[in-house]
Amino acid sequence: MCVEHCSRRFRAARTRVLTLKPAREYETGVRRSAVSVAAARLPAPSREFATISAVGTAHFTSHLLQLSFAPLFIAMRADLGVSFTELGLLLSVFYLASGSGQVLAGILVDRFGAHRLLLGGMALHGGAIAAVGLAPTYWLMLPLVLLAGLGNAVYHPADLSILSHRISPERLGRAFAAHVIAGNFGFAASPLVSGALALAFGWRVALTTMGLAALGLTLALVLVRPVLHSPTSHEHAKAGGETAPPLSFTRVLMMPVVLLAFLYFFLSSLALVGIQNFSIAALQEGFLFSAGFATLTITAYQLATAAGVLAGGVLADRATHHHRIAMSGLAAAAVCAALIPLGAPPAFVTAGLLIGIGLAIGLSMPSRDVLVRRAAPKGATGKVFGVVYSGFDIGSLGAPLVYGALMDHHFSRMVFLAAAVPLCLAIFTALGVKRAY
Repeated sequence: MCVEHCSRRFRAARTRVLTLKPAREYETGVRRSAVSVAAARLPAPSREFATISAVGTAHFTSHLLQLSFAPLFIAMRADLGVSFTELGLLLSVFYLASGSGQVLAGILVDRFGAHRLLLGGMALHGGAIAAVGLAPTYWLMLPLVLLAGLGNAVYHPADLSILSHRISPERLGRAFAAHVIAGNFGFAASPLVSGALALAFGWRVALTTMGLAALGLTLALVLVRPVLHSPTSHEHAKAGGETAPPLSFTRVLMMPVVLLAFLYFFLSSLALVGIQNFSIAALQEGFLFSAGFATLTITAYQLATAAGVLAGGVLADRATHHHRIAMSGLAAAAVCAALIPLGAPPAFVTAGLLIGIGLAIGLSMPSRDVLVRRAAPKGATGKVFGVVYSGFDIGSLGAPLVYGALMDHHFSRMVFLAAAVPLCLAIFTALGVKRAY
């Protein structure tokens, strides 16, 4: 009896030790910061909100810096003694580096972790923009904007990879919607901040200040980096018990679903570049809008896009057929764009059609991102988003030439019809993405 009693006590004590061992190893064997421990103790919705807020801050920073040059061109032209074409070359170099760099960024995201690439890209982007403000000559600015473009290349593959790994599927649509809206806020704030700083202190101070502000936001995200942590492809495979090596970039690139998604984004950008950048001039010349009413119409279009994204995020979380939402949004936007150049409707009808385009496009965006996320193979999320989102920047390189030629030949009404064509073609790519996975 005594031996049996001692044996039972020994087994009970051993069970308690084994139960406590993982916790003890967790505390002493793994080094974790105070922020990391605090983040781990938060309830799941609070952790996800912190992640969405941090990723949204990064996307806001990207868009804040992208439009920082626009209000400064006149002052830069006079100060540097260059033409508008040469200043436009700065933007071309930036978007060329950003578009081509996204593919490489997607590969690095999967290999080294999205959080590392995001923080490094933000630091490079902000530091390069600040250095542009300090550059004494135009020719020194060209390599700096190239570096800024490479820094900007990391945001989409890193942001969306982080959200894909850290946000629950039932809230992923709203997370993608918040990501888009944060970028829109950056676009809205950028000309105001850049212009106000330039008026008060000059264009050089404006660029340097905005770049330093971006570095400050980067430092803030470094302090909360546990909420951004995203596993590498090797960590993902190890956690899932997979022994096969992660998919190579070549295999990802040759997947039909990835190519179709790339075309989706490429065609969408062909349409959006025309509407966002040439509508004000087209409305003034082709529809005799006043400059104020044309600007107000495009502002309403941007607000409608944001409202559509909000509604689309909720819809994407409740829906199962995301390709139908994306296709319906594209079709509605294409119809509105095709109706604008027909006849001579009252101004408020034309404005309403443009607002309808923004609302329809916004509704489709969260479902579009969820559709691409579901098509991405495990461990290759960064590669997929890097390739797919590069379609936006590549489309943005050539589309302005087409719309500019239409305006030069006084076919200003055809700007909207030209935007409707790629929207129609994008409908078939959305259907193809669904069928390909």
